[in-house]
Amino acid sequence: MAEFQSFFTPNKYMGNIRVRFAPSPTGALHIGGVRTALYNYLFAKKNGGTFVLRIEDTDQGRYVPGAEEYILESLQWCGIMPTEGQGIGGPHAPYRQSERKAIYQQHALELVANGSAYYAFDTPEELDVARSEAAAAGNHNFKYDIISRQAMKTSLNLTADEVQHRLAAGEHYVIRLKVPENEVVTFTDLIRGEVSFHTSELDDKVLMKSDGMPTYHLANIVDDHLMEITHVIRGEEWLPSTGHHVLLYRAFGWEATMPQFSHLPLILRPDGKGKLSKRDGAKFGMPVFPLSWKAEVAEDSFEGFREYGFLPQAVVNFLAFLGWNPGTEQEIFSLEELCEAFSIEKISKSGARFDYDKAKWYNQQYLHAASDSDLAAQVRPLAEAKSYQVSDEYLAQVCHLMKGRSTFLSDIVEQSSYLFGEVQTYDNENIAKRWKPESRPVFEALAIHLQAQPSFEAGPLEEAVKGFMAEKGLKPGEVMPVLRLSLAGTMQGPGVYEMMELLGKERSIERLKTAFGQFDKTVGL
Repeated sequence: MAEFQSFFTPNKYMGNIRVRFAPSPTGALHIGGVRTALYNYLFAKKNGGTFVLRIEDTDQGRYVPGAEEYILESLQWCGIMPTEGQGIGGPHAPYRQSERKAIYQQHALELVANGSAYYAFDTPEELDVARSEAAAAGNHNFKYDIISRQAMKTSLNLTADEVQHRLAAGEHYVIRLKVPENEVVTFTDLIRGEVSFHTSELDDKVLMKSDGMPTYHLANIVDDHLMEITHVIRGEEWLPSTGHHVLLYRAFGWEATMPQFSHLPLILRPDGKGKLSKRDGAKFGMPVFPLSWKAEVAEDSFEGFREYGFLPQAVVNFLAFLGWNPGTEQEIFSLEELCEAFSIEKISKSGARFDYDKAKWYNQQYLHAASDSDLAAQVRPLAEAKSYQVSDEYLAQVCHLMKGRSTFLSDIVEQSSYLFGEVQTYDNENIAKRWKPESRPVFEALAIHLQAQPSFEAGPLEEAVKGFMAEKGLKPGEVMPVLRLSLAGTMQGPGVYEMMELLGKERSIERLKTAFGQFDKTVGL
């Protein structure tokens, strides 16, 4: 039995490192694709290499308008933009595969000429008949391979003259890879170690389709070679195809420059049962796309991490840990720190569970650590959507008070309406528990006392209220909840003194007076 060993240099990243992210523009970019892009980006940055973006749109039947722009916007939002490729430019343009058709046709014919591929003239109807006959004979897994091709209409079985006649007549045909007989194809995956395929397991993949467009297998190999890709970092779903890809490198005589492969673990559903799919977002009430995607069919439209209120830095940090671990206790990494710490050797072989609670935790950490001005810039569109018109300085102060209590950017606005306008609703249940009408003169006296304060900053206000309580013999539990309900209408929110400072003396005193009357009505006076 012959064995073909792929070219591999163990754990040595030599020369000019070049990696690529090659998504298909068939719809919204799944978060798993973003993780693949991120790992390629981190590996390139860690090793001083180049990160290439290539658009694999050879399947024109599945092309979706707007998908390519969505991919670029998603990468830009995450801060992991390629340094070369579609939308950026570079020495290997074009980077959109539909514009490289002639290149693939030339290479497909080269394989036919050297005996590594062949013409197959079977029509789709004839292939259906072959599958049915195989199923009737007990073979329900028919594949076009070393055995079945002997009975098919191919250039391996027809005379050269007949092949030329069929080609000249414009008959339907595809070009297929001629998988060698009785060999073991072996390569070393940087994550999974040595991987082997027996050629009896491999079918004769279509390389060039009847419409003259290449399949992923041919275009991928040709482009990776011509674009000088040194490392292919891609999803686990492509591992079964790698045997074919290794054979293609050999067929072209490119073994010496074949890239090193790394197949990433699956991202699993939150319950750990199966691969995370685009439908799981609706099922589990969470985003599984970086940005929102609006489709003609409602069920194909999704909300993204951005629109949920996630910060891109938090999403990147979360995704980095879905399959990779630095081997330390550190969990919060800036993008620069991730680039420094990242290594393929620390990527896990097993699937990574998509823990949405962990994603929210990351977002909280980044919200808490973000500067008030940066948050204000991101929150402003949300505030303006609610017709809140405030200055940049005021909005930054709102962010300062709310970020420690928020999980999402949207929480800052959604949970602080009383900081942008008047209190619209009151927590009547808590008012009934906290308000004693006979205490109203005391609280009116407190309002007068506050109005007389020369400074309306949080520190002096706290001292003033504590002094008042001590003088009147009041406990904090008798006073502070009433102040909070008066200012915000709810028991939730930032510190009472900080709220008063932000609202200012006039608004704060007016709210207290308004609330006392409202509270009396609530308890039935």
